[in-house]
Amino acid sequence: MQEFFTDSVQKLREFKDLLASPKKIVITTHQNPDADALGSSLGLAAYLTKKNHAVTVITPTDYPEFLQWMSGEEQVINFESEKQETAKRLIAEAEMIFCLDFSALNRIKGMEEYIRNASARKVLVDHHQQPENFADFVFWNEKAAATCELIFLLIEILGDKALIDVPAAECLYAGLVTDTGSFRFDSTTKDVHRVAGELIAIGVVTNSIHRKIFDNNPLERMQFLGFVLSQKLTYLPEYRISYMAISKEELARFGSKNGDTEGIVNYGLSIKGVTMTAMFVERDDMVRISFRSVKDFSVSDFARKHFNGGGHKNAAGGRSYVGLAKTVEAFLNLLPEYQAELLSGE
Repeated sequence: MQEFFTDSVQKLREFKDLLASPKKIVITTHQNPDADALGSSLGLAAYLTKKNHAVTVITPTDYPEFLQWMSGEEQVINFESEKQETAKRLIAEAEMIFCLDFSALNRIKGMEEYIRNASARKVLVDHHQQPENFADFVFWNEKAAATCELIFLLIEILGDKALIDVPAAECLYAGLVTDTGSFRFDSTTKDVHRVAGELIAIGVVTNSIHRKIFDNNPLERMQFLGFVLSQKLTYLPEYRISYMAISKEELARFGSKNGDTEGIVNYGLSIKGVTMTAMFVERDDMVRISFRSVKDFSVSDFARKHFNGGGHKNAAGGRSYVGLAKTVEAFLNLLPEYQAELLSGE
């Protein structure tokens, strides 16, 4: 399913009229931003700045160090930092607020009430399932590979592709390469490759972006990865699932920082025959859960029904507040109910 406000002549004209004169604009994305979240935000910010708008990117939380190479990152405001009052003021004063890479306002943590109550015109650009009805303009496609893909398409529809410079293109390409699993996930279509090709034509050096994201790990993270794969990865062939459960003490032992667990869940899906994999990470009073699957098993439905989550059919997240052991126990107790479906996956 999709909903593009640009398909309406009236809505497109209204949107263009808003952008025709300088505006105070805030761009935000989901908590614990990944490359698609931050890349789409900074790529859009660069474009809107060239259109003479006053643009601020505000993230609900901090994000991984390996994303700090992105152009404009140094100007991002973390809502949980000492600049929170500044962020609140900017949100209150904003004339437009762009909400990127999340479908519901509960995905922006402490910012939710301020964004929800803001008087600004709101724009949703996203590719997650079941978007909440809060925005004035919706540019949404659940089959899109990444929000960065949608940002490029929106700028293209507005006739401003020439305003995408190399730094902005690099930000957008980062979201494409990560959310498609380096162009190997089922969401990788000919349209994705076309957008990637357009960004390369602008000047993106693909191996440079890949190295910045994937080949820039501190030694501690590689040691942590080795520990997880050798000590924490469990495979249950009777259900064709694998899972990893990481305690906050284990995170502390390896000095794990925000973002250090990013992508590790995919290793569980690389086991031959696995239909679904899960990763449970205990941080403070919450357990963050990442789910991945293949073919027809919907981890989005699974996460939404049982773990306060959602996302995409084959890639979703959830959360729990009952502690790591009880969360894993609840997960394992659910498996018999899904055994037939899991065993039928390919």
